[in-house]
Amino acid sequence: MKKKSTLKKSPTVGPTLTQDDIVYGHIFDAILEQRLPPNTKLNEEALGEIFGVSRTIIRRALLRLSVEQIVKIRPNRGAIVAAPNVEEARQVLKAREVLELAITELAVEHATSEQVAKLRELVKDEHAAFDQGDVGRGIRLSGEFHIQLASMANNPPLLSFQRSIVSQTSLIIALYEVGNRGQCSFDEHNQLLDAIEAGETEKAVSLMRSHLGHINAKLALDDEAISSDLHAVFSDVVLKRR
Repeated sequence: MKKKSTLKKSPTVGPTLTQDDIVYGHIFDAILEQRLPPNTKLNEEALGEIFGVSRTIIRRALLRLSVEQIVKIRPNRGAIVAAPNVEEARQVLKAREVLELAITELAVEHATSEQVAKLRELVKDEHAAFDQGDVGRGIRLSGEFHIQLASMANNPPLLSFQRSIVSQTSLIIALYEVGNRGQCSFDEHNQLLDAIEAGETEKAVSLMRSHLGHINAKLALDDEAISSDLHAVFSDVVLKRR
């Protein structure tokens, strides 16, 4: 039997973004969209030119990304997008399973009606992106779904871990996914939201476990990705600055 929804209402407040935040956000999204594949060299001078900021700002953004383990800073050789090996990939996927199940359980307890409504709109956008052939945006929105789900858990440390884990998973998918990307994630996302809205913890956790299993089933864990040109990846930023 479905439980009555116990979703609460709460106000949302938007933070003021610094230059560091803006640069970090662009690089984070590019990794999530797989426009910056694993092993891409992140040249500080090129990024400074692209974003119109100092190398100090670029370094701070890259350091923040390195703390989240999605960028690797190599002494005297600069930064690159991380490229998890097979064993690291398996460890990340296991960590994600543990994390996502905990987040899902807490999300049922703490989710607000506004948060659920926002996520349903995000799922619609994800669906539209894949329908329009914009795979990169669809991937980013799919990852954003899981990050926003972590916001529902009302646990800042879990949200911080989730941002890192979702990005690392995107790197793993870029390296190791085989076959065509399926477009079933938005259906599974909607089913998960239905269970959360109904207050069905056990069902929500079960749906999340199945969802993660479908993601993992597409990974061969044996391929490597090529790098990409920074100016091409951030061409939209360059055009806006002209």
